[in-house]
Amino acid sequence: MINVCGIFGVVSFIQPFLEEEVRRFDDALDLVRYRGPDNKGYFLSDDKRFFLGHRRLSIIDLLPEGNQPLFQDGLVIVYNGEIFNYLELKRELEKNGAVFRTNTDTEVILKVYEKYGTRGFEKLNGMWAFAILDMRQKRLILSRDRFAIKPLHYMNLGDRLFFASEIKQLLPFLPKKEVSEEQMLVFLERGITDYDENTFIKGINRVKAKHSLIINLDTGKISDEKYWDYEFKEISSLDSAVQEFRELFLDSVKLRLRSDVKLGALLSGGLDSSSIVLATTKFMPVESYSVITREKEYSEEKYIDLLSSSSKTENKKMFFVPSQVMENLYDVIYHQDEPFGGLSIVAQYMIFKKIKDETDLKVVLSGQGADEVLMGYLKYYFMYLKSLLNQGAVLSLTKEILASLVNKTAIWYIDKKAIIRHFFSSPLPSFVKDEQQLSKQLLTASSLRKTQILDIDRYSIPALTRYEDRNSMANSIEVRNPFLDHRLVNFCLSLPDNYKIRNGWSKFILRASMQELPKEIRWRRDKKGFITPEEVWLKGQLRPIVETAFKESLLGEHGFIDVENFMDIYHLFLNNKGSVRGSDISRTLIAELWLKELFGAQRVPMDF
Repeated sequence: MINVCGIFGVVSFIQPFLEEEVRRFDDALDLVRYRGPDNKGYFLSDDKRFFLGHRRLSIIDLLPEGNQPLFQDGLVIVYNGEIFNYLELKRELEKNGAVFRTNTDTEVILKVYEKYGTRGFEKLNGMWAFAILDMRQKRLILSRDRFAIKPLHYMNLGDRLFFASEIKQLLPFLPKKEVSEEQMLVFLERGITDYDENTFIKGINRVKAKHSLIINLDTGKISDEKYWDYEFKEISSLDSAVQEFRELFLDSVKLRLRSDVKLGALLSGGLDSSSIVLATTKFMPVESYSVITREKEYSEEKYIDLLSSSSKTENKKMFFVPSQVMENLYDVIYHQDEPFGGLSIVAQYMIFKKIKDETDLKVVLSGQGADEVLMGYLKYYFMYLKSLLNQGAVLSLTKEILASLVNKTAIWYIDKKAIIRHFFSSPLPSFVKDEQQLSKQLLTASSLRKTQILDIDRYSIPALTRYEDRNSMANSIEVRNPFLDHRLVNFCLSLPDNYKIRNGWSKFILRASMQELPKEIRWRRDKKGFITPEEVWLKGQLRPIVETAFKESLLGEHGFIDVENFMDIYHLFLNNKGSVRGSDISRTLIAELWLKELFGAQRVPMDF
């Protein structure tokens, strides 16, 4: 049984809760009704010092026995997520004498904890955020999955500790709203979010990925325990690596097909999503879903049609009008809870909204994580060349460049901006008032593997999974990420660099392993992604919004930016002058609008 849901809980170390406070806790649970529209329940201890609440979106085992909280033998659990290998774990536990009362993966988590303690969480293959109240050992455990896929926030007020799926659930109990200076400045400088346990709100933290927090219910002491870390292995040859990668990838997809509601796959026409759709067909018929633009120069429709035809899968196309993005900007600001990197995040929200409005789909497979795990970004190619140069491997460097030229791959996409960005330190926006130390340390990884790990753990995946989780769950849709199976991630990080980048081809091992793909997709050189004409909007329909938003700027009032400098740079940008990028402008605008929402300032109208 798998639930993707919303949770909320409070532990009091001293005083019992008042009746009115319990009502407020219930209201906080209802703030994320969209995360769990199918059922709601909560546990309140007899002494009224422990509250654990849960909202359920039913995916597998739709019976009432799947409702939460689940209470067994002095343990109470509320849980958001999926344990994909729960059937295998259940059989293993039963062989060791465990007796199960339900068919739920929730109970499997409890039995794993009973037998192995918190270290047993390394056995779980999935995405999760859960709280276990252990009345016998007088402790609360908050645990989060390996790659920050599912959210879990907490707030320690000394006499009470709160935890929740989303920040908005904790804000009503926060004594004072204050914005983290470091988080905001790093975001404005580099566009990076979710890189550590701190949020944009002082006093509200994230449980770190790969970690559990253990809270002593007598003393309030909090211990941080890492239950899993990367383990690397020796790879004997490219041929054996291709075979092992294929087996791991197919098994990752297979595990993520367990569902008692309709499941589909997102299909963009690119390598990652096409590989997932093709892998799925080996186990079950699947429908794919594509959101496409009517602007032919940006359309991926021919690749979508090619994959659908070759794999004999049904595909549903939904058309997207980019102008609709602005109509939904405030909805996305509300659901994201923290600033986000650009207007493409709003477009992603619109994709899930369209799926909700136009289909009966509840679960989708997504290609999130492939670029980080398989070195798909262009930056990795530049870093690979740089590493060959640093090693003195001149012959290998020359062969790589020549092969890329012949194959018309990565080298053909070099431009001046890319060279500056990947070989030198990018200039920071001058209107941001104080450079943060983190920004100075971003490019200090000593190897490509360490760069990948930083992207997976800090600089890329946590933000992308936050965007995807909030956008999908706002529309009561569950997303599963086969490329973020920890076995596959471990294996890919163990691979030599030239198994992931070869002759200018990124994700080489994926291309080599999925030979059934049409060659036009398998050996695609370009990747459009979902296009949002952000710079065009910033110079056109967004101009009055920018100018209005910064007339009374909260970013300026809080000392984060020099507003006059920002507007001067914006006007240079409007006239195609200066070096500022559109992304610098858009994320500053998003941060300004987010601040206004946080502190209840008057909204900037979107209908100029």
